[in-house]
Amino acid sequence: MKHMNSEVKEERTSNKKRMDLFLVPIVLIAAFLNLFKIWTDEYANAYYTAAVKSMLQSFHNFFYASFDPGGYVTIDKPPVVFWIQTISAKIFGFHGWSVILPQALAGIGSVLLLYVLVKRTFGVWAGRFAALAMALTPIVPAVSRTNNIDSMLVFTLLVATWMLFRAVRTAKFGWVLAAFAMIGVAFNMKMLQAYMVLPAFYVFYVVATKITWKKKIAFLTTATALMLAVSVSWAVVVDSTSADKRPYMGSSQTNSVLELAFGYNGINRLTGNTSVTGSSHKQPAQTQQQTASSETKQNSNLSADSSQSSNQRKSSSSQKMRAPGGGNQNGMFNTGNPGPFRLFQEGLSDQISWLLPFVIFSIVGLFAGVKFKGPYTTKQKESLFWLAWLLPVAVFFSIAGFFHQYYLIMLAPPIAAFAGAGAVALWSMYKQHKGWKSWLLPGGILTTAALQVYIMSPYVSSIGVAPIAGVGALGVILALVLAVRKQRKNSLTNYLGAAAMVVLLAMPAYWGMTPIIYGGNSMLPSAGPDSSSGMGGPPSTATNSKQSGFNGMQPPGSSSGNSSSNNQMQPPSGSSNGGQMQMPSGSSNSSQMQMPGGSSNNSQMPNSSSSKSSSLKRKSGGMNAEVNQKLLNYLTKNNTGEKYLFATTDSTSAAPYIIKTGKPVMAMGGFSGSDPILTVSKLKAMIKKGEVKYFYLSGIGKGGQSDVIMWIKENSKEIPSSKWQSTSSSAQQGPSGNGTLYEITLK
Repeated sequence: MKHMNSEVKEERTSNKKRMDLFLVPIVLIAAFLNLFKIWTDEYANAYYTAAVKSMLQSFHNFFYASFDPGGYVTIDKPPVVFWIQTISAKIFGFHGWSVILPQALAGIGSVLLLYVLVKRTFGVWAGRFAALAMALTPIVPAVSRTNNIDSMLVFTLLVATWMLFRAVRTAKFGWVLAAFAMIGVAFNMKMLQAYMVLPAFYVFYVVATKITWKKKIAFLTTATALMLAVSVSWAVVVDSTSADKRPYMGSSQTNSVLELAFGYNGINRLTGNTSVTGSSHKQPAQTQQQTASSETKQNSNLSADSSQSSNQRKSSSSQKMRAPGGGNQNGMFNTGNPGPFRLFQEGLSDQISWLLPFVIFSIVGLFAGVKFKGPYTTKQKESLFWLAWLLPVAVFFSIAGFFHQYYLIMLAPPIAAFAGAGAVALWSMYKQHKGWKSWLLPGGILTTAALQVYIMSPYVSSIGVAPIAGVGALGVILALVLAVRKQRKNSLTNYLGAAAMVVLLAMPAYWGMTPIIYGGNSMLPSAGPDSSSGMGGPPSTATNSKQSGFNGMQPPGSSSGNSSSNNQMQPPSGSSNGGQMQMPSGSSNSSQMQMPGGSSNNSQMPNSSSSKSSSLKRKSGGMNAEVNQKLLNYLTKNNTGEKYLFATTDSTSAAPYIIKTGKPVMAMGGFSGSDPILTVSKLKAMIKKGEVKYFYLSGIGKGGQSDVIMWIKENSKEIPSSKWQSTSSSAQQGPSGNGTLYEITLK
């Protein structure tokens, strides 16, 4: 014990003596990728930004993470990240960049934490390369540049990892408790996704800690109990509070946080069971029609350009998405077909898998000669930790029925850690001529370059042939030269090894910059030349940049200004699918996607080869992020003291008005429009109390809201569109453009 403590003190003293100057440019790269131009995203993810606006207005809204200032319904996630965003907005003012800033800083912090975690055991060069690999993993900056949760989640889990490693080094039980408690905090960021690292924590503590089995079991049991207590603490408080004294728990079917955590945001992600109608039904990822989950709805509500991007990508046989072996990839939101090679399919591989072959070779090298019964070195123990993080998460994404591309950030830390530790280990084996192990370095370089060529090949029309051919040629040449020069020890060999690492990181670096170059999608972030579409995959061939992003969609109250596109997105209007989303079927002329709001909005895809739009102020936020000023003026002028400015079916139409005015707008069916919040009797009571009288509707509703919507239409007065509907062809854009405004006054 004394020897262990002395080592810790020596390392701490050594770290204080000097600063690693090589780390400075790595941090600057991470800062550039995560922070540059975030000020151009005015609304970010409008659903979450509206919640921050509401949370700024009262502690009640703040604690429950209310979507609207009236405290009607919450967002569909726990509150911790949004507490942080609200504090940031309180300090710096309410802006898109101020709600993005915490996630951007978390992305930079993750790079630093990975450096610290890897450097201590595997050496300074391993730490540097791991940090650089983390910074350049494309999905990392893509997510960190938004107000989505995942960047903060990964940072929190890396903090927990640092605590766990410290617990093992110091043999102090307090650090074990702190590490597991931090996972509980992460649970209150994104629920069960935080638990994906638990296998790594349990395996590492059991293998690495030199205490008796009784103590291991006792310590882990206690730490797990604390983790569970922290995890459900907020949920228990909310679920124990009378329903009439708090907002409805958004996207749940029983107004329960625990149901949302372990069902809708938990097991259903694996099975693909999602519910938008009040009942659960299985939706296989391979099918062309899928029910929208809460987060799926984020994309379907907001993204006409995304659906058409998928249509146009699939319209050409030369650009069909391929799985290894030539199969077509038809997974929802470009997440591929479940199977062992899913992470190598288009749409996923370019987000996370650039270094996966090198990582596989690194794992072989790091575990070569390890005996099952041990003893294990510190390097082997920590390699086991990263492997126990990597494998379960990779298996989940390989078989899961539903997830979005940006969830893949969960794989970034173990991939980067193995890239850094493996680069040093394979180089050492190469230099020391350790038999077959000396071939792992050139083999890893060759196969990684080959995969990168495969990843880039569908983008030849966007990025050109030169970078693809360059990576392929240089990868092959450097791997072969290193293989030939295995017996030689001189500075040239060192330069060749460094050059190979630069080649392998060049295209991930470019991909990581694409949200800056081409513009990003704050609702469904992804990297690549079509990053603004938020759908991944090869870019579109459309050329009208003015119709890019969500600019081809109309806001509430605006007339359709463009109908030139054949690809339409149509919302549910009473169809029996209960709000199902029709995914592109591969036809470039007739594909449709179901959207909320009741209007058919025509749009064209962004010109992925142009970066002009990325320099403009982005207000779309992936939703209906601008308002119809004429409608707003009418509602404001005719408000006679009602609590809600107006009511609408879901959050799509409500969010921008909340952001702009800070006034309560009721999303009657919650985020997706399917939450069973209202009944006709409840709505009558609200109207009689003078809480709401205007209703903007563009459909008959979904799920449990159908009866409410029908009652509104049967008992209301329709407001002539000339009084509130914008007719300007330059009207601000967004979905839900062909709805109807109703007024109800009950005595």
